Amino acid sequence: MTALADVTPDAPGAPEQPRRPPADVAHLLTELRRQLDSDRVRNGAGELSLYRHDASMIEGAAAAICFPRTRNEVQACVRAAVRHGIPFVARGSGTGLAGGATPPTGSLVIVTTKMNQVRSIDVPGRRAWVEPGVLNLDLSRHTAEHGLHFAPDPSSQQTCSIGGNVANNSGGPHCLAEGVTASHVLAVEVVLPDGSVTVLGGEDPEPDGYDLRGVFVGSEGMFGIATAICVRLTPDPPAVCTMLIDFADVEDGAATVSAIIAAGIVPAALEMMDQLCLRAVEAYLQADLPVHAAAALLVEVVGLPNGVDAASDQIVEIAEAHGAGGLRIAADDAERALLWKGRKSAFGAIARIKPNYYLHDTVVPRRVLPAVLAQVYEIAARHDLLVLNVFHAGDGNLHPILLFDVREPGVMTRVHAAGEEIVRASVDAGGVLTGEHGIGLEKRDLMPLLFSDVDLAAQAALRDAFDPAGSSNPGKVLPSAAACGDAQRVPDGAWI
Repeated sequence: MTALADVTPDAPGAPEQPRRPPADVAHLLTELRRQLDSDRVRNGAGELSLYRHDASMIEGAAAAICFPRTRNEVQACVRAAVRHGIPFVARGSGTGLAGGATPPTGSLVIVTTKMNQVRSIDVPGRRAWVEPGVLNLDLSRHTAEHGLHFAPDPSSQQTCSIGGNVANNSGGPHCLAEGVTASHVLAVEVVLPDGSVTVLGGEDPEPDGYDLRGVFVGSEGMFGIATAICVRLTPDPPAVCTMLIDFADVEDGAATVSAIIAAGIVPAALEMMDQLCLRAVEAYLQADLPVHAAAALLVEVVGLPNGVDAASDQIVEIAEAHGAGGLRIAADDAERALLWKGRKSAFGAIARIKPNYYLHDTVVPRRVLPAVLAQVYEIAARHDLLVLNVFHAGDGNLHPILLFDVREPGVMTRVHAAGEEIVRASVDAGGVLTGEHGIGLEKRDLMPLLFSDVDLAAQAALRDAFDPAGSSNPGKVLPSAAACGDAQRVPDGAWI
């Protein structure tokens, strides 16, 4: 199954890129192979094809790929690219959904997956230094013996890397109470776009100077390449209660979410799955999910036993007052893991319905969740598309998934139009373009919907401060000057 393709970095409407001297790829490859083992520098057609896109399937065309193992090797790769006038892009596991790791044409892809060591764990200080290629779930497995874990847990937790989490300021179901990646990064060792090395932030609670660590987290590879990250670790909770509550109406489930938060309860996780999602996951997992329901909330409460019991009872009362039907409480860790496997398997399970999907990522205020969800269903129906909703309801982070078969004539025009309408509806409701997937290429030209020309100029100035030559992941996030003030539509021919 493939996600929807967008526009390549050099397609019509792409921002102008800095003029560079003609790139001598052969000389670059020779220099890289002096710095790295020759088998860690690739430019074969097969390798270049594999790295032409991330999970978004927004395609680019790299000139070469390299696999450094150390900070010094990353530094050597960056300096070589700069000397030969070739742009570069960092890439981790490639699970990004917005084209952030799509290589600009003729660029060097610097892959950090071989930098996968947990360098140190400070148990009393609840922090660890890790390399960017460490997988998210592997870090929590590594620290489990100490009763600690890394809180951000995207659906791609088993395959996404910590470096990628930093680049996109990733979230996940359990970030409702704990916060997204920025709340769990203390310091970042960075190779800057000119090849110099610095450390942003520090292990002290309040390092001196500007919060450049905060600026770097979420910068989508435009400010340099992280080579080591100091992460904050979270203690495992003493008690956990995981509940699945179903509703006959999606709006009742959405209203329950707002009521829970309004009551002063902030669960560890508060997720929603609609009927189409429940049926797809059940067909795959056989977990006895409530497929008859219009929607279900997956709610998890953690803390001290008495507090967990009290909060869980209150949540059940609120849900019943909003028309809840069935209630399932996980009896043990195995059932809890099964329910979460259902939630995190949703994107794969939908292949049973249609072969292709387009996953959006917007955020709206909780109070308008019912109204915006109704708009999402209406938009999809009007464009004769199926839509599946599975999302982080607690913080209003929507993930509407448009399902389609790319072989159907004219379907891409409808998918494109519906996707843009969903984004506009979210922004019009007081929301934002993205919660955790990033802007990348996917939403680059929609930035003027949310930001003024002055806002965009300020963001461009910040980028220039880190990378005046524009060599680090060019063409991403910020639209061209021509697009400012009016969101530019991606040409229909650029979508598959």
